[in-house]
Amino acid sequence: MGWPSASRRLAVALALSLVVVVELAGRCHGGVTSSFVRKTEKTVDMPLDSDVFRVPPGYNAPQQVHITQGDLDGAAIIVSWVTQDEPGSSTVLYGADKNKLEFYAEGKYTRYKFYNYTSGYIHHCTLGHLKYDTKYYYAVGIGQTMRQFWFMTPPKVGPDVPYTFGLIGDLGQSFDSNITLSHYESNPKAQTVLFVGDLSYADDHPYHDNVRWDTWGRFTERSTAYQPWIWVAGNHEIDFAPELGENVPFKPYSHRYHVPYWASGSTSPFWYSIKRASAYIIVLASYSAYGIELGGQGVLNPVGT
Repeated sequence: MGWPSASRRLAVALALSLVVVVELAGRCHGGVTSSFVRKTEKTVDMPLDSDVFRVPPGYNAPQQVHITQGDLDGAAIIVSWVTQDEPGSSTVLYGADKNKLEFYAEGKYTRYKFYNYTSGYIHHCTLGHLKYDTKYYYAVGIGQTMRQFWFMTPPKVGPDVPYTFGLIGDLGQSFDSNITLSHYESNPKAQTVLFVGDLSYADDHPYHDNVRWDTWGRFTERSTAYQPWIWVAGNHEIDFAPELGENVPFKPYSHRYHVPYWASGSTSPFWYSIKRASAYIIVLASYSAYGIELGGQGVLNPVGT
């Protein structure tokens, strides 16, 4: 007797959900933003001496600069960069006047080894208590080769705040990757990238060549240093290679790309949420459990995208 009643309630709930979805779809006005389609054929990686991979001039110059949201609601930014010759300073100078960077924040650096590769010094620094809808300038490389960039904070979180996201995934560093990134940059309305996984494709190279993590960071810096990219790890970030003695999944990605998972109460950078303008973004990496031992039942290698 209870099942028909439960089924009717479920049917009503599904019908109401459909009405809500249709109503929301009718209220959205995103429109068609582009007719661009990246070709599906396998593409060729750009050679290591490509100009897009060029190391910035100057001793110990910061490179691979990238930013992402640094708190729950957009009033903080995580600035990350790499120095190659020595640690240098982990300080970031910043302010609303490019000629007067009146604030500073202290970060920390880390590095890692992967097979026969040793990373540079990877810095992460959080700038907090920022004003909404404000252009900030920031500088890294203090005391050596200083480089300056800028970013815009989002409007204060609200249900009717217009904001434009780009959606990129599986970028890699091929000739077509360069076309894809240039296409995104050509949109003057673009404000933040939601990156849905598969960054450098270093794992497609012999021995998971981590030099390709460095080249990818320099390649994307022209956007990532100025606009937040919201990160999620994909299968090409796993870098699980027991045959190379590398048994810790996500080692390069986790060292290089920090996210504010703690701000939403998460216990892991592979699942977290942020609010930005009128969007509530939930990040879930389906490969996060890769390599977890299951007692006598083997290793969990989930399938997903």
